[in-house]
Amino acid sequence: MEEEPARPAAPAAPGEEAVADGEAAPDERAGGSRRRGRTTLLIAAAAVLGLVAGACTGVLVQAGREPTKLPPLSQAALAHGTGKAPKPLPADQDRRVRTDGDLRELMLKKPRGAREIEWLDGVDGWMDLANYAGTFGSPSEQFSEYVHDDFRRAAVTRWRTGATRTVEIRLIQFHQEEVLSALEGSDTGRHWAGWGREDDTDRWPIPGTGDGEAFVHNRPESVDGSPPLYSAEAHAWRGDIEMEIWMADTERIGKDQIMDLARRQMERL
Repeated sequence: MEEEPARPAAPAAPGEEAVADGEAAPDERAGGSRRRGRTTLLIAAAAVLGLVAGACTGVLVQAGREPTKLPPLSQAALAHGTGKAPKPLPADQDRRVRTDGDLRELMLKKPRGAREIEWLDGVDGWMDLANYAGTFGSPSEQFSEYVHDDFRRAAVTRWRTGATRTVEIRLIQFHQEEVLSALEGSDTGRHWAGWGREDDTDRWPIPGTGDGEAFVHNRPESVDGSPPLYSAEAHAWRGDIEMEIWMADTERIGKDQIMDLARRQMERL
């Protein structure tokens, strides 16, 4: 039986030379070429040593220099002004004096012939936080919100003219130590005044108030089975006081009527 012929050896890759049995590989021969990886590591190590040496040299140079003198903290004394100091503003011109006083005195007075409304919320023209939060749909939630917003106090007045028209004005004051709560309250009022009623609501800016607005709702609404009423409202703020005005009537309320109340009330703040 004939023996199977031996398989030929695999050809050497291009550029490689076959190594005979017992012959050292090229890298192991004296004078043979070194592997590329070792050369790369040596170059990287030299670069790192160069950076460290440069940094050390910079530190030594800086340490040998004289320290740079800083300018003195003290400044030349300012010259005092001459003459008499200006007189303080009278109470009727100093807004801070007015708003820190009796807030009810800043409310518009009810017009001649208007009648008080006996079921007015509050006591003697004041609304505490519980009463004010009770005017919202979620009293407990609003109570917490106004505690967070630094509610200070609220004044309210309300009257009736003619057979069916009612007017209510509220002034809500905040401490405003961290948050511009009067601004935020006015923004919230303006948002809800137009929310969901854009198609039947007209709105106008209140002059002299920045972002204050008045709203007239052209579609009457019924609350708890009462006769349908038209309504109008105004929202603005100044300093730490938020203003709210609400009007209701069986007849549509005109722009001039709500704007006149809002303008005159803001002039008193």
